Amino acid sequence: MREAPGVAMHERSTRVPKFRRRAEARPDEVLDAALDLFIEQGYAATRVEDIARRAGLSKGAIYLYFPSKEAIIEALVRRALVPIARTALGVIGAWEGDPRPVIATVMKTLATRLDDPRVIAIPKLVFREVVSFPELARMYRREVLDEVIPMLEALVRRGIEEGYLRQVDPHLTVRSIVGPVVLHVAMAEIFGITPPEGLAIDRLIDNHLTILFDGLGAPQGSRQWTSS
Repeated sequence: MREAPGVAMHERSTRVPKFRRRAEARPDEVLDAALDLFIEQGYAATRVEDIARRAGLSKGAIYLYFPSKEAIIEALVRRALVPIARTALGVIGAWEGDPRPVIATVMKTLATRLDDPRVIAIPKLVFREVVSFPELARMYRREVLDEVIPMLEALVRRGIEEGYLRQVDPHLTVRSIVGPVVLHVAMAEIFGITPPEGLAIDRLIDNHLTILFDGLGAPQGSRQWTSS
């Protein structure tokens, strides 16, 4: 049966041309190729022409999408980690009441995302290259940490004011919340100290939250607590 001319013309007019779909996919293809090479041989040893070859493009074509190798790694961070940060910000900003459930939700979401080898490869890469390329740390802080840490501090502060948490320092408490995950990855990537079952970030976070919440919770019937 022949299709109606009007329908066929509409489908052809709304269908995205193949060359355009290909062009729209190329930035991600470049990032995939770059990530593979950064994992295999490190950031410093990878040249833009290596990325171009792996992506099946010319070196000049790479520069159409990314003006430098630094721009490529910034784009990798944005693609892999910024969505995690934005999800966390949305959950934290909308929460009222005891902050512990939302902290648990954010941390377990982080564990799920970091279970993806191509996501956790990004913070690993930063740890590995940060001494030689301190701009990576500045970029990681700007794109991820500077967005999430103030919101977490505000969440902890509200929990203290409303009597859910002990009288602790909000800034230091946020370091206590995220610190074990950072140290866990750093110990494996920098010192080669990995648990027998692998990183197992989900188990680390479950263990960490048990210890953290037992220490943070305000005593029953009391809003005051001191370490002295």
